Amino acid sequence: MVREPLNDHERQRGELLGQALRQARGERSMVEIAAASGISTETLRKIEKGRIPTPAFFTVAAVADAVGISLDDLRTGVAAAQKTQHPMSA
Repeated sequence: MVREPLNDHERQRGELLGQALRQARGERSMVEIAAASGISTETLRKIEKGRIPTPAFFTVAAVADAVGISLDDLRTGVAAAQKTQHPMSA
């Protein structure tokens, strides 16, 4: 199965997701959060940098839990940031 390329909106959403998770991580180390999430440090780094714009749901859930942010708050924050960067035309 061939996956369709991501559009700009989807890539931007992935970057904003990564930024939100990085901000929620705060001063805690990437190694600490990756271990608590059950993922590699490199995977966490790629998510935070937006290089994995569509990480698996359970990966996002595990990272969000490790950094102490609810999925609802994460989704709301990413959506608000995306609207701020590219407001929809009426």
